Amino acid sequence: MAGRAGKTGEPKAAAPRVADGELFPFNTDALGGAIPPLKITTPRAKPDKPHYHDHRARLRLRFEEAGPIALSDYELLELFLFRTIPRQDTKPLAKALLTKFGTLAAVLAAPAQRIAEVKGAGPAVAADLKTAQALFERASKGEFKQRTVIGSWSQLVNYCRMAMAHAPREQFRVLFLDVKNQLIADEVMNEGTVDHAPVYPREIARRALELSAAAVILVHNHPSGDPKPSAADIAITRDIVDAAAAISVKVHDHLVIGRERVESFKSLGLL
Repeated sequence: MAGRAGKTGEPKAAAPRVADGELFPFNTDALGGAIPPLKITTPRAKPDKPHYHDHRARLRLRFEEAGPIALSDYELLELFLFRTIPRQDTKPLAKALLTKFGTLAAVLAAPAQRIAEVKGAGPAVAADLKTAQALFERASKGEFKQRTVIGSWSQLVNYCRMAMAHAPREQFRVLFLDVKNQLIADEVMNEGTVDHAPVYPREIARRALELSAAAVILVHNHPSGDPKPSAADIAITRDIVDAAAAISVKVHDHLVIGRERVESFKSLGLL
């Protein structure tokens, strides 16, 4: 047979052709007559951790397992800076600070403005380092505050060195003591230039009376680093001794703080 017959015996008609637009009822003209190829994207690989992450973990572990003795000065400073600078390698900054100021003690004692000037530091680092210095000084003072100063002389010297050895300007401070030689107050009476801090004996005597102090210890620093007493130091000490004696206050000693050592007027036979 020429064609398949239907139920009626008549040949079945061919199906009409259907336009593409009827099969896909949306306008493709806007696509310029062509459908762009499908873009297949692959998931992005996670970025590698910054190199200093593992270094920080190793440094913390060494500190936890072996203590600060296992770390060099720059590593200890680097470890402290982790909290101030959480997303940056702090080793270059730690080394830069030590290069500029010389020692850890000098870094902490440096003026905040000079710390902030170091590349990578800024005000936040300066503020945290000055806070650390204040904590260390307060803890050191606590070692002798509740005991006789004479009985905790080494703690007193350590405290004075920490507070003054690396100060950029000369300071003159007085430790006021009660009848048991316990600390009543520690006050900076004056701060001057790199080689001079004016001191007024009558002001020290007046303050001793206000605090009901029985004795004082005089302390000042030499920013030059050399703690050898100058002729001016000797002269002003004699004037303070005379002013204190007039109100029955004893001058136990006068300490001169240098970068590496401390000189005592009493030990030198000058008092």
